[in-house]
Amino acid sequence: MTALGMGEALLIGALVLSIGVLIALLRLFLGPTSPDRVVAFDTMNTLVVGIMIGLAAFYEQVVLIDIAIVYALLSWVATLFIAKYIENTKEKEG
Repeated sequence: MTALGMGEALLIGALVLSIGVLIALLRLFLGPTSPDRVVAFDTMNTLVVGIMIGLAAFYEQVVLIDIAIVYALLSWVATLFIAKYIENTKEKEG
């Protein structure tokens, strides 16, 4: 039995993170409350950033890391806006 090379380990890691994205997607659709869905959305985005970083290392493309950083920043801003929207709607309801 041979040890895994760095490339195979990165691809296996990306596959595991992809399974995590599918699980978070399930929580996004089935979440009973809006905060559950926001957490699932944020988790998915974090896992996607991890996949991007892993693929950047596998393909040795630095530009993918830059894209992952921008994606993470936009994801963070989107999560803040969604959380603020949920907070405002809860205040109006009671």
